[in-house]
Amino acid sequence: MSHHDKEKSWGEWIKELDDPANNRHKPEALDHITVLDCSVANMGGSFTTSILGELGAEVIRVEPPEGDPARTYTPWGYMHMETGLGYLNEGRNKFHVTLSLEKPEGREILRKLAKRSDVLVETFLPGVMDEWGIGYRQLSAENPGLIYCALYTYGQFGPRAGCGKADVDVVNQVYSGVTSVTGEPPDDPDNPRPSEVPTKQGNWMGWYAGGAWAAVAIMAALHYRTNSQKGQFIDVSSAEAFGRCINYGITYYQDRQETIPRVGNYDVGVFPYTYFKCKDGFAFLSGFSDVNWKALCTILNRPDLREQFPTIFDRLNIDNMKVMYKEISKWTETHTYDEIYDAVMDYNKNIGEGIVVPGRISAPMETFKAENWWARQSFEAINDPHYKEMTVANQAWKMTESPPRIKWICRPVGSDNEHVYNVKLGLGPAQLDEMKAQGII
Repeated sequence: MSHHDKEKSWGEWIKELDDPANNRHKPEALDHITVLDCSVANMGGSFTTSILGELGAEVIRVEPPEGDPARTYTPWGYMHMETGLGYLNEGRNKFHVTLSLEKPEGREILRKLAKRSDVLVETFLPGVMDEWGIGYRQLSAENPGLIYCALYTYGQFGPRAGCGKADVDVVNQVYSGVTSVTGEPPDDPDNPRPSEVPTKQGNWMGWYAGGAWAAVAIMAALHYRTNSQKGQFIDVSSAEAFGRCINYGITYYQDRQETIPRVGNYDVGVFPYTYFKCKDGFAFLSGFSDVNWKALCTILNRPDLREQFPTIFDRLNIDNMKVMYKEISKWTETHTYDEIYDAVMDYNKNIGEGIVVPGRISAPMETFKAENWWARQSFEAINDPHYKEMTVANQAWKMTESPPRIKWICRPVGSDNEHVYNVKLGLGPAQLDEMKAQGII
């Protein structure tokens, strides 16, 4: 490290090494990998291959001739250039071809593509690809190094695997067990108000959790293949994947033989650790350990609260939480968020006997305009060849040597047929025209 480097702050030094503006000139970790994406009507599989594509893999997305239904997922039917807003996020970096896997000729083309691929991701009902003769046991016989990943709510085996129900996000959420503890607690459990019901996550977390864990497993399998030369089958249940995020719900039941009740914005493990109304919106405050609770009570000028609820165990009683919440709210409701932030940070910096963590509940546009996210390129404005100027959510990680990147947003249905079939399979124009006429592509 040079003397000049030593004089830089950590933020200055790591930004130069990690700056997303330099990404285009760095190598890609997976640029030697070819991925077949056969996920249909499923954003979990699409997210899996989005991650692999961001890391450099060549992703060939195989859609039915009429296009993937996922292209229509969008708020209130709003389409941008005939594409749903949900798919604009997950069509990134992929070649898009159409292929009818319900026809023998289409299956034969997929088989040839799989022979030249490293990874295949699919989201059909368990056993469907196998029945078509293009499942793992058939494809791996011709390509032993193939990594084949199947995502399905109930997994590929077990008493529910053959139920025939489609894999959908909300079912993944509820089957995971997470939804049961999400939402406002009913005052009268026998007659809950409309707002006092189990509540799904605001976005497709059942699908996205499955897609993220699938990508992790695929990269582990690629690493294993480096030494073993062997591919493998990866079975991902998105419900299991989301259930992996259930923190202490299972262990609580094992110990107490009862489930954690819904408690709304309270947290059954720590308090205070929630949102409070303030003069200009909502503020988050965290100060749950004993020393941090003392700090918060000092900021509030409420030593009586500390005396009334001195230990963390006192504060974990739900009835006590309700009392403390009302008392803390009396203070926050008379202050703006900036006043709350200044009071908390002044204490943290100048007194420092315990730490209180503040946070602002941002409106979507406030998040979008936040300088910090643009400096880190959390959002990226792209001039896409097809969809023109658009801003999209960028990948969630920065890497100094082989960073991920977005090359293009999406492609129309079947837009890369000629490129993929010519380059990968050597099919000529006459053959492509004949397959189009037969509805194969």
